[in-house]
Amino acid sequence: MKHYIWALLWAAVILVLCSLPSAATDSVPKFPGIDKLVHAGFFFVFTVLLYYGAIRRSGTSAPSWGISIKVIVFSSLFALFTEYLQWKIFTYRSAEAWDLFADAVGTGMGVFAYLLLHNTYGVNANTNEHIRK
Repeated sequence: MKHYIWALLWAAVILVLCSLPSAATDSVPKFPGIDKLVHAGFFFVFTVLLYYGAIRRSGTSAPSWGISIKVIVFSSLFALFTEYLQWKIFTYRSAEAWDLFADAVGTGMGVFAYLLLHNTYGVNANTNEHIRK
């Protein structure tokens, strides 16, 4: 569990921010679609941190379908959980299918970033040694 501490902390940040009333963010400058961009950003970081934990836990940065599937499933379940909370618990917030889509886009971006960086750099997870391929 210690390898996933950053992902867990980030999940807590997401939960806190998703539970804030809309009035708490009224002073922040906005443009149409900013909330979807924020959702994608939240889940991009969350996915990257899940990969980081999985890499640290396994001791290798070699791509693994098993790890990727677990990261995607866990991130998707967490996205559903946050929207469920906004729907049933934090009723002053709105649960939207487009938010789930933005979460999925962020997750996909995180998976893509992992695969892209892995193919560009060899990383030894035990030493944090980066080797350009």
